[in-house]
Amino acid sequence: MGRWRHVLMVAAAAASTFAAVYAQAPQGRGAGGRGGSATNPTSFFITSVGKGDGANYGGLAGADAYCAQLAQVANLPAPPGRTWRAYLSAGAANGQPSVNARDRIGAGPWYNARGALIAANVADLHGDVQRDRNAINKQQALTEKGQPVNGAGDTPNQHDILTGSDSHGRAIAGEMDTTCANYTLNTDGRGSVVVGHHDRTGGGNTSWNAAHGSRGCSQDNLVATGGAGLLYCFGAN
Repeated sequence: MGRWRHVLMVAAAAASTFAAVYAQAPQGRGAGGRGGSATNPTSFFITSVGKGDGANYGGLAGADAYCAQLAQVANLPAPPGRTWRAYLSAGAANGQPSVNARDRIGAGPWYNARGALIAANVADLHGDVQRDRNAINKQQALTEKGQPVNGAGDTPNQHDILTGSDSHGRAIAGEMDTTCANYTLNTDGRGSVVVGHHDRTGGGNTSWNAAHGSRGCSQDNLVATGGAGLLYCFGAN
């Protein structure tokens, strides 16, 4: 009888350990590796790594392709009827009008890799009616792998996310280059790119999409101001 009691106690301890480990494990990865949940598949993430070529992504199309590439590697296809788009604005050039980031990402809603709501629609995302109706912060603005991104206080700090946008998600008017020649430059000396802070901290402006301009367009200068050339990626519908 004592032997069986010992076996039952060991089994109970093992079950308790398994339950604790399971509870702490990242949830939300469903069949086929898709993040989010069955009802809220992932439609928003921050790229876990930059391209490594400064602000040069080969333009908007290249940035979109980079979002799709990382999602594919993470086995994270865009939800049905959606396409991965980088949250980037672009200035007018070569006879083409300017492009607003807010107009590229669809109507929403958007969910992170754990199925949490990031924003219900474009107005909530940008605070058009009421400020801070989105969940872009260090806890919820996760990568395609479902992991947080380093922010202020971490080493290295990588909270600068490229947007080239004003706080309303629109291209910035004027002669100053705020998009590193529409995301085709990787050298300094001309141009800069507007970045946001995904952790909503640091400096006098804590905007998620329009905190400040970078020092330049090279990888070194993106890193120097607290970034790594990362992008916000949205599933556009």
